[in-house]
Amino acid sequence: MVSLLSGATTLGAYKLVFDNDTNTSALSVAAPQSAMTRNVSIGAPESVDFTSAADQAVHTVVHVKNTTYRSASNPLMEYFYGSRGGQQQAQIGTGSGVIITADGYIVTNNHVIQDASELEVTLNDNKTYKAKLVGTDSKMDIALLKVETKDKLPYATFGNSDDIKVGEWVLAVGNPYNLTSTVTAGIVSAKARNLAKDGLQSFIQTDAAVNPGNSGGALVNTRGELIGINTMISSMTGSYVGYSFAVPSNITRKIIEDIMEYGNVQRGILGVQGGELNSMSSKELGVNETQGFYVNSVVDKSGAQKAGIKKGDIIVKIDNRVINGFADINAAVVTKRPNDVVKVEVNRNGSVIMMPVTLSKNEINSFVYDGLELEDLSAAEKKQLKLNYGVRIKEITDEQYMPYYDDLKDGIILSINNVKAQDIETVSGILSQKDKNQRVRVEMLTKNRQVVRFIM
Repeated sequence: MVSLLSGATTLGAYKLVFDNDTNTSALSVAAPQSAMTRNVSIGAPESVDFTSAADQAVHTVVHVKNTTYRSASNPLMEYFYGSRGGQQQAQIGTGSGVIITADGYIVTNNHVIQDASELEVTLNDNKTYKAKLVGTDSKMDIALLKVETKDKLPYATFGNSDDIKVGEWVLAVGNPYNLTSTVTAGIVSAKARNLAKDGLQSFIQTDAAVNPGNSGGALVNTRGELIGINTMISSMTGSYVGYSFAVPSNITRKIIEDIMEYGNVQRGILGVQGGELNSMSSKELGVNETQGFYVNSVVDKSGAQKAGIKKGDIIVKIDNRVINGFADINAAVVTKRPNDVVKVEVNRNGSVIMMPVTLSKNEINSFVYDGLELEDLSAAEKKQLKLNYGVRIKEITDEQYMPYYDDLKDGIILSINNVKAQDIETVSGILSQKDKNQRVRVEMLTKNRQVVRFIM
C-alpha cells in the first residue's frame, strides 16, 4: 500500500509540474493559476495588498526618450539669403516601456517611438542605455526595443490576460509627466474594447489613473504579472478622467514572439465580414438573436469558407469565448498564427453548429464595396506618394458611379468616417460594420493629387 501511494504521489507530481508546462516561449510566462488561487480577497480595498506587486513591477518599467530631428526653416532668412536647407531642431518625446528579458528586450507602444532618430531608456536604478528598434506592429501599437548590456536586467513575467475578470484589481506602472516609477491602482472595467471603430483593436479597459507618459508602461495583476501594455486614455482634456486602455498581454506576447522569430507579425484571419447584432440590426436582418456576429459575406478561399461558414450564420463562440462583435473575433484570433485551428460555434437557423476553422494567412489585398473594387497600395506606391496608408480604387462596376469614373478610378481613399484607411483590412472592417442605409464620408486623393471629400 505504501509503495502504491508513493508511486501515485510521484506520478501526480510529475504530471502537475511537467505535463502542464508546455510553454516554449523565450519570454517569462507565469504558470496557469487555478480558479481558487486566481481569486483575490473579496472585501474592502484595504484588504488587498498591492505592495509586493508594485515592488516587482517598478523595477521592470523603464523611461523611454524619443529624440526626433526635424528641419526648421526661417522664411525671412531664406528671402534674403536663399534656401539653406533649414536648421535641424531636436524634438523630445517621452513614454514608458517594460523589460521582458534579462538580456535587454523591452516592449513599448509604437506611438512612443514613432519616427525616432535616437532612443534612450532609463531604468529604475537610473542607469541609462541607448536602444535600437527591433520591430513594430502599428495596428496593435506595439514596438520591441533592445538595449545592449552585460548586466542581467530585472524583467516582467507575462500573465494570461484571457484569465482576468471584470472587477479584478490591477496596477498601472509608468512615468507620467516624467514622474518615474509611478504606481496607480484600479479595477478592470471591461475587456475587448475597440476604440478605432475598425474592430482591429481589443483593449483592456481600466479605471487606474493613466496620464501622458504612461504609454508603453505595465498593467499588472495583484501577483505582479504583466497582463497589459498601457496604451491610451479616453479624455476630452488630454489627461486622465476615468478610463484608460491597455493592449492585453497575450496579444503583446504573440506580437513580440513573431518579431523575434520571423521579423514581422504573422497574422491569421478567419475570413468573415459582417457586424455586431443588436435590436435594430436584428430587426433589419430579420433574425431573432440580438447577440453575436452576423456574417454578411465570407472571404473567398479563406478558412471560414473551407470550413462551411455561410452568409447569414451568426458566430456566437470561438474557442469557448463568447462573441458579440468584430472586436471579440479579433481578440480570439489575434493571438493565433496562419494554419492554427480554432473551434467556431455558429447559430444557423436556430441550430448551433461547431466548425473547426483553419486560419488563413492575412493576404486580403482587395475588397469590393457598393460597386467599387478596392486594393492595397504597394510599398513602392506608398513611397512614391509619400503616404504610409491608403487604399486604391481599382475599378468601378456600379452604373451610379460611371459619370464620375475618371475622377474615382485610381483615386486613393485616405479616410472613411474620419478613420484612417490604413489598408484593406481596416477598410473592410469599417464598411462591413456600418448600418445598411448609413452613408459614409470619404476623403480621397485624386490622380491629380488633389484631396476631395464626398459622401457615398
